[in-house]
Amino acid sequence: MVYVLDIDGKPLMPTERHGKVRRLLKERKAKVVKKTPFTIQLLYDSTRYTQPVTLGVDAGSKHIGLSASTETKELLAWDVQCRTDIPELISTRREARRARRNRKTRYRAPRFKNRDRSQPNQVQPEQKDTQSKQKGWLAPSVEHKIDTHLNRIAAVQKILPVTKIVVETASFDTQKLKNPDISGIEYQQGEQTGFSMPFG
Repeated sequence: MVYVLDIDGKPLMPTERHGKVRRLLKERKAKVVKKTPFTIQLLYDSTRYTQPVTLGVDAGSKHIGLSASTETKELLAWDVQCRTDIPELISTRREARRARRNRKTRYRAPRFKNRDRSQPNQVQPEQKDTQSKQKGWLAPSVEHKIDTHLNRIAAVQKILPVTKIVVETASFDTQKLKNPDISGIEYQQGEQTGFSMPFG
């Protein structure tokens, strides 16, 4: 599938007519703007005809599934892998910061204003242990996952004329799959009821 942009850079319907694409490039009526996925931009005015395109997003913590299609054909299928090393990187940064503070160097005044927990109009630095996070704050790993979802959706919208976005956020009740009639306290009486791990 070759993705096509009009002369203004707006997405048109993709094509599988590779011979026509080669002729357009050879006659300098189009140019390559991206190699992965292969995308060309027309250098002449076109009809700008498009069809309704639905983008389906299967949201996940480690993998994100993206599929764009018309009523009859799938135009794009992506499997995006999210980063999972962010907590370890933050832990390494914290250790380096603490080692830097304990090093015998010139005095360095504490910098509280560059922390989310110590923004203006909140509690003073000496009370930082009891204050709550700034409103709207997200953990870096969670923020990365949200940004990845939004960035990949925006990337699809740059190469396809998406008219509708459907996000699947369903959570599965695994116990109900095994026992459709389960309810109430029965959730606490599963297969491992009474099982305990010995210590020592």
